[in-house]
Amino acid sequence: MLPSATATNTYSYWPGSGAAAGGLGFSRAAIIGRPRGESNRYSRPRTTCLAARVSIPPTSSPSEPLPTRRSPVPAPAAAAAAPCRDEMEVAAAAAAVAVPRHKVKKQINLFYCAECEELALKVAAASDAIQLQSINWRNFPDGFPNLFINNAHDIRGQHVAFLASFSSPAIIFEQISVIFALPKLFIASFTLVLPFFPTGTFERVEEEGDVATAFTLARILSMIPKSRGGPTSVVIYDIHALQERFYFGDDVLPCFETGIPLLLQRLSQLPDADNVTIAFPDDGAWKRFHKSLANFPVVVCAKVREGDKRIVRIKEGNPEGRHVVIVDDLVQSGGTLRECQKVLAAHGATKVSAYVTHAVFPNQSYERFMTANSAGPGDQFAYFWITDSCPQTVKAISQQSPFEVLSLASSIADALQI
Repeated sequence: MLPSATATNTYSYWPGSGAAAGGLGFSRAAIIGRPRGESNRYSRPRTTCLAARVSIPPTSSPSEPLPTRRSPVPAPAAAAAAPCRDEMEVAAAAAAVAVPRHKVKKQINLFYCAECEELALKVAAASDAIQLQSINWRNFPDGFPNLFINNAHDIRGQHVAFLASFSSPAIIFEQISVIFALPKLFIASFTLVLPFFPTGTFERVEEEGDVATAFTLARILSMIPKSRGGPTSVVIYDIHALQERFYFGDDVLPCFETGIPLLLQRLSQLPDADNVTIAFPDDGAWKRFHKSLANFPVVVCAKVREGDKRIVRIKEGNPEGRHVVIVDDLVQSGGTLRECQKVLAAHGATKVSAYVTHAVFPNQSYERFMTANSAGPGDQFAYFWITDSCPQTVKAISQQSPFEVLSLASSIADALQI
């Protein structure tokens, strides 16, 4: 039997008490005459759940005092409390396993330079989370850029990206102007996608007076203003030298991606996929890519000096009877690839193909690889795979054998969600 009660500030939350009869109301009751040292005697255990409490019927007799906050828990409620809590925890755990959590994709507003329009269309087609935006690329009579970013007000608070192509110094300044302007439009975040880092091949100083333009361009990009979301992310594919990542400052977040997964997917589709050997034209290419292609037999070539000439030789591996695929990050004139092809064919390779992420090919040097211009079967490449990181080259060699374009569109769409 509970001690006598009188009005104080102690509250009861049992059903039927308080002003809202039959509900979870509150009434004032007092507990008096409690012996010293028994302050926890009537405390309710905190492990009880609401379901157990509600299941207890309210007191029906007016003469019997209502249970208060400090009243002991009736035996049936105490017995039901622990099972109720356990069942709820088990149910919650089961629900967490049964309903997988799906990551919500960021909605990206993608701007692009004029050269990258075709690639931008493919990127947007690869993801329903990407919406294309436009820029008016105009020039004043004196030749300097007259630029206008469309829908500048509408992109406030949204994620924005810019797809760039620095294929020529003549178009870098106008793109840099836009790249520096976009983060200041109160956007949530900004990502620069620069598939090809064009000055990557001049990354070091070999003698006093050399200018490492790779470092210069990295410093320029490191000065991109922060958006509301923080530093700019810079996405680059297969940068020429891995140490160039350290050329960027702390105000940008360089993200280095690779086109090798596109090559692996294409190789798996070949009729002779089980007969492929990977060849590297030099030690630098081997260091860059051998871990990504570890499941294939490997041939490593090297340039050796004979008199005044540098000749390609096989350093290790055996290409005999194999379909050999030469892998490198970029091609310029293509002289090294040509020499590798001849050496591999002379050592018994049944077919020789090539893959480069960046097909620069200045001065239309791609023409020397076209099947129509080859001297014969022993002088031909079975396949020459490139990506669309250099849009001008892709337009020039489209549908020309042996070239085949592996688009970066899906990879870029995925990178924009990082």
